[in-house]
Amino acid sequence: VGGLVLQECINSNEISEIISISRKPSGIKHEKLTEIIHTDFTDYSTISDSFENIDVAYFCIGVYTGAVSRDIFREITVDYTIEFTKMLKSKSPDASFCFLSGAGADRKEKSRMMFAKDKGIAENFLFEQNLKNLFVFRPAYIYPVTPRKEPNFSYVVSRKLYPMLKALMPNSVITSELLAKAMFKTGLNGKGQITFENKEIKKL
Repeated sequence: VGGLVLQECINSNEISEIISISRKPSGIKHEKLTEIIHTDFTDYSTISDSFENIDVAYFCIGVYTGAVSRDIFREITVDYTIEFTKMLKSKSPDASFCFLSGAGADRKEKSRMMFAKDKGIAENFLFEQNLKNLFVFRPAYIYPVTPRKEPNFSYVVSRKLYPMLKALMPNSVITSELLAKAMFKTGLNGKGQITFENKEIKKL
């Protein structure tokens, strides 16, 4: 999704400059793109200048359940979000912030599901910051338009069943392209502090 949001930014005439902070090179070259390869997402002090004069931030960092240990999952889901937000707020306090969360995120922080609890913790932190414009996106199953190696068996099954799921439960699925377009447009034009569930994302 982050890669698709990046492509939306590159293709838009409304965007004059893009700063992408990622773990590995994207292979994308463009005159308005500056790509920063960063290794420690709990410390942005060495690249703090890159957070200045930002109008919109799209935060799409995440990890699949089961792909890493419990502690690493919490670090990526919660700690990465906290440290990025702190730096953005200190350097560009008026920036709009688009956060990729997920369906079922539990802001009561009581869920036994690791994903739901940790996404809820991250969301709570974001809303506590009183950001000028904050948009939290909670997609359900994201159908990846481009081919990829699925991260686990459930995603293999979901991909095969996507046509049926789309027909029977259209509000429980969304394509990666549609999600990226919704995030991009909302970052440019949205106002306030809003949480979008899957059905609402599709309407965007």
